[in-house]
Amino acid sequence: MPSAIPSPAWDGTEAEATALLGWLTDPEAPRLCLVTGAPGSGKTALLRWLAAYGPRSGRSRRRTARTLVPLAGQSALGAAWTLADRLGVVARSPGDLVHALATSEARPAGRAVLLLTDLHAAAEPAALTRLIAELAGVGRIRLVVEARSDTPAPAVLRAERRVTVVDLDGEPETADGAVAEPAPPLPDLSDPVAVCAADPLLVTTAYVTGAALAGVPGTLDGPEPSARPGEGTADEHGGLRTAWMRAGQSLCRQQAPAERALVLLAALGDGADPRLRPALAELAEGAPWRVRWARHRGDLNPPWPGPVTVLGAAGGPLEGTLLVGDPTGTVRLLHEADASPVGRLAHSVPGRITALAPAPDGTVLLLDDRGRLHSVRGTAPRPPYLERLTEAVSATLARHPGTALAAIAGSVVVGDRLGSVHAFGLTGLHQSASHSGRVTAVAAVESETPFVCSGGADGSVRLWTPGRDAHPEPLAERPSPVVSLHATETPHGPLVAAAWADGLVELLRPEGGPTLSFRPGPPVRAVAVTGAGSLLVGTDESLVCLVPRS
Repeated sequence: MPSAIPSPAWDGTEAEATALLGWLTDPEAPRLCLVTGAPGSGKTALLRWLAAYGPRSGRSRRRTARTLVPLAGQSALGAAWTLADRLGVVARSPGDLVHALATSEARPAGRAVLLLTDLHAAAEPAALTRLIAELAGVGRIRLVVEARSDTPAPAVLRAERRVTVVDLDGEPETADGAVAEPAPPLPDLSDPVAVCAADPLLVTTAYVTGAALAGVPGTLDGPEPSARPGEGTADEHGGLRTAWMRAGQSLCRQQAPAERALVLLAALGDGADPRLRPALAELAEGAPWRVRWARHRGDLNPPWPGPVTVLGAAGGPLEGTLLVGDPTGTVRLLHEADASPVGRLAHSVPGRITALAPAPDGTVLLLDDRGRLHSVRGTAPRPPYLERLTEAVSATLARHPGTALAAIAGSVVVGDRLGSVHAFGLTGLHQSASHSGRVTAVAAVESETPFVCSGGADGSVRLWTPGRDAHPEPLAERPSPVVSLHATETPHGPLVAAAWADGLVELLRPEGGPTLSFRPGPPVRAVAVTGAGSLLVGTDESLVCLVPRS
């Protein structure tokens, strides 16, 4: 067992420190450690000490990541958003957090350790206790939870899970940390400027507890985000609360008010108080993006196009048209200028569409959830050599299913589950072993030097020109799987839009220049970039178009 030499921040005895470190390093110990005691017994100080404690100087032992999250004043929803952000997943609700941690492909080194203080002082201690019990059943994390021994939480957690208990009752009293500051005053929840400047967890708690009084569904399953402003709740604050609940995980991140205003503006529905939009737009002028348009579940004018699973920005005969695929396999056509409807793609692909690729001649190639290729002809006659190429690729994928798809003039690009990218062209087949694990997205750019961009479950985005060696260094790399990728040539050079499973979207410039990022809040399903340089971000209930500020 490692020697526990308490730092000056811990004024208790070495026994408690040794007990915590012993639990932390014992692979057979329960995943939940409960630190209890009377008020003033040093519970919070012990967790703060553990958060800062490291190996003795000169030792090379790898330190397990530890995340300290104060629960005082928090709702279950706000805490879930905070924990999801710290752990690199996206969660709309506490239940989503448990599911995301249990199923996520992102696996940090070692088991993350969550240090949760002041459970007894939370705004929703019962809901948070249930969430903690659920999280303790997820194998990839460990939890240390502080709760006073005279509150219900310790007994509930002991009944639900195997628990290691560090009981500080009977020890000499020490300070539980700094003297508690009085709670800041609640902002005007209908004032967008005040909401963007306030503590976001305080705002979340206020919106949640107000909703609970109004009879909105409980926070363990998350609030209902699809209600239009004024429907189903006593006070939607002009639509501000609905937008906050839609984008909450992004809003609760540490950021400037201008960036928070941008996210909130992008999440605002068309039924919101008309005074909110200009106020948020003015506040968001310091952010790197401006919102061109946004369409959300419940919007009427123009109508919300439905949940997004795949996106495409067409050229050629379909110039200025967006292709938006949903979970049922339907592909809708929208005007790029405002997302108003144009029609639907006439296709008969059974099941779910996992990728689409508009070809320059107006043909649209589709990849189904079995990895098979389908072709939807455009209105223009197609050259026979392109027809033969598509048929050859389709025959290949019938034997070796694809996981990602892109197309440019004379080439079809496919990714596979083993990490390779295949460029089928008129001059033959070129291949690159680009990724460790499944290729999750590919894009191809028709330019003076055509290139392929690929993203993988390994979190990397890589560039490759067929017929040459792949670039040795990734264009981008993060500890989260890539979920969507799109690239195009613009008057200012090529642009690549990439989205990761932790909710981050980036606009990358392969020829150099600043990288711009955006987090809409919910899980991102698909991204695209238009020929004019606008960024499209699709989620289960939103489609947003952003324009970089010049």
